[in-house]
Amino acid sequence: MIDEVATAVATGAAGNVIAHLLTGRADALRTRVAAVFRRGTAQQRTEALTALEHDRAALAERRESETAVAARWTDRFLTQLDAHPEARGDVEALAAGSPSRVIGAQHNHGSGVFVGGDNHGGITVTGPR
Repeated sequence: MIDEVATAVATGAAGNVIAHLLTGRADALRTRVAAVFRRGTAQQRTEALTALEHDRAALAERRESETAVAARWTDRFLTQLDAHPEARGDVEALAAGSPSRVIGAQHNHGSGVFVGGDNHGGITVTGPR
């Protein structure tokens, strides 16, 4: 039996599927959807990935509404959670949004005003005054 929290998680995951599809990030989503359905059969994984491609095209061509596509993905996730409750972590991860990436790091050395963190040490200025 699916509880209210699982329904909320499935709905959130479906919303993120839509967000990924609308922003052209279906390729990044493919791996995450496959992870949700990895406990099922190979055919179930293939069907989910095929549905992802179908829904990407349907949204891009405006053949279907976001609401209709999201409802189908909510149902898919709920069906998967009912059959494989251990998939909940994967669905929750998808519901939580895109994984964050560190693009770079900033290290400031010296004293003075730096945007982005504490600074320790001195600074030497050379050249004409």
